[in-house]
Amino acid sequence: MTDVVIAQRGPYEVEVVAGLDYFWCRCGRSATQPFCDGTHKGSGIHPLKYHAEQSETLYFCGCKHTQSPPCCDGTHQTLP
Repeated sequence: MTDVVIAQRGPYEVEVVAGLDYFWCRCGRSATQPFCDGTHKGSGIHPLKYHAEQSETLYFCGCKHTQSPPCCDGTHQTLP
């Protein structure tokens, strides 16, 4: 269970709130995408903590292959 699962082939639009922490799912198995629900346990893959410095709209990666986690960088467009 160490393979990353593509949760969706596009980003998740998220309104983040200044001062809050968000835990982006890296494994793709969470039922609460794009955030972690603990499903990764035992996989060796761990969520990424993102601390919002300001309130804004962000686009969290859904394919889990971004090179600028946790945000989408368009990598999903190049996946097979």
